Amino acid sequence: MKSRNNASHKGRPREFDAHDALDRALHVFREKGYEGASLNDLTAAMGINRPSLYAAFGDKRALFEKALQRYAEGPAAFMRKALEENTAREVAERLLRGSVELLTSPGNPPGCLTVQGALVCGAEAKDVREELNSHRACAEESIVRRLKRAKAEGDLPAETNPTDLARFLTSVMYGMSVQAAGGASRVELKRIAKTAMQAWPK
Repeated sequence: MKSRNNASHKGRPREFDAHDALDRALHVFREKGYEGASLNDLTAAMGINRPSLYAAFGDKRALFEKALQRYAEGPAAFMRKALEENTAREVAERLLRGSVELLTSPGNPPGCLTVQGALVCGAEAKDVREELNSHRACAEESIVRRLKRAKAEGDLPAETNPTDLARFLTSVMYGMSVQAAGGASRVELKRIAKTAMQAWPK
C-alpha cells in the first residue's frame, strides 16, 4: 500500500504551468537583468515557492539559461527567420524591423535580454556576462555567414566586407536596445532603422 502511495505521489502533476512560469521568469530577467532579479522576485512572479522552483528548473543560474533559450526560441526567433530572406537587404530590413518590434512590444520590458543582461552583470556573475556575450557573438557570426553567401551570389558589391557589414548591423540593433531601455519609442527606433538602411550597400 505504501508503495502505491509513493508511486501516486511521484506521478502527481505539478500544481503550476511550467511554461507559463518560465515566461514569467523571463519577464523578470528582461526587466531586472540576471543579478538584479532576486529569488524573491522570481518566485513571486512565477507564483511558486523556492522548493518548487528548484525542483522544476534547478538553481537561479539554470533557470536563467532556460529563460535565455526561451527568449531565443520565442521573442528573438525573428533573427533566425530573417536569415532565410532572399536578399541581403531583406535580411537586414527584417532584422531591424524585428528588433524594433521586440524592443517595444507592449507588456514587455524595453530592451534586449542579451544586451541589458550583460551590462548589469558584476564580477560575481562574470560567467553569465560571458555567456551573453557569446550568445551575441554567435548571432553576429550567423549574419556574417549569410552576408558572405550573399556576396558570393553577387547580391552584395564585390568590395563589401561581410564581417564589417554584420558588425554594423548588430551595432545598430544593440544600440537600439540601449535607446529603448532609455525610453525611445517605436516610432523613434523605426527612424534609426530607416537611417541605417540608407547606408546599406547598393
